[in-house]
Amino acid sequence: MSEPGPDRLVLPGELLGTAEEFVPGRGTYEDSGRIFAALLGHPKIDPSDRAIRVDALNAIPRLSENDTVYGRVDEIKTAMAIVTIVSAASTGRGVPGSPEGTIHISKAKDGYTETLADEFAPGDVVLARVIQSHPTVKLTTAPAYLGVVAARCQVCHALLAKHGAELECPRCGHRERRKTAAEYGQAFVPATSTGPADGEPR
Repeated sequence: MSEPGPDRLVLPGELLGTAEEFVPGRGTYEDSGRIFAALLGHPKIDPSDRAIRVDALNAIPRLSENDTVYGRVDEIKTAMAIVTIVSAASTGRGVPGSPEGTIHISKAKDGYTETLADEFAPGDVVLARVIQSHPTVKLTTAPAYLGVVAARCQVCHALLAKHGAELECPRCGHRERRKTAAEYGQAFVPATSTGPADGEPR
């Protein structure tokens, strides 16, 4: 049987190959030496071990290492920031259960960080990369393209605007520091309970 193309869509019960050709992987099942799709999706082959799997067409997002996600900063501790992961950045789809992740002080930015209070504040929306997905989720915002993408003034709660190396409140003039992402104020960010809503001016 020919190998599946990158855009091929298979139906549950569709023949994918034989046990002599492939090792059955996630989203497949084997019956009498033949491998079938167990769900609607796209078949993929791992060249390292010839395992064939089916990636669900509408799969529930799962966090994996190197995924980029949006999160809401809930708490700042001495050595880490506690973040509720809101959605996958690539798709904008919510992550089931809104899992909690942490940004260690050493992963907040490149170079020395004296205090996390200078990099984040509760309510900030951050763009972060997953560096560990199990057993706990660990994140980094160290690269220049990662960091805070939306923040509110700690005095009057208006959305802060980028002003040089700082953020400035257009309502009260208060200035604050953050570890901002390269596209602060330009990126689409998801609605959060304390952050900016979709479509709100940034």
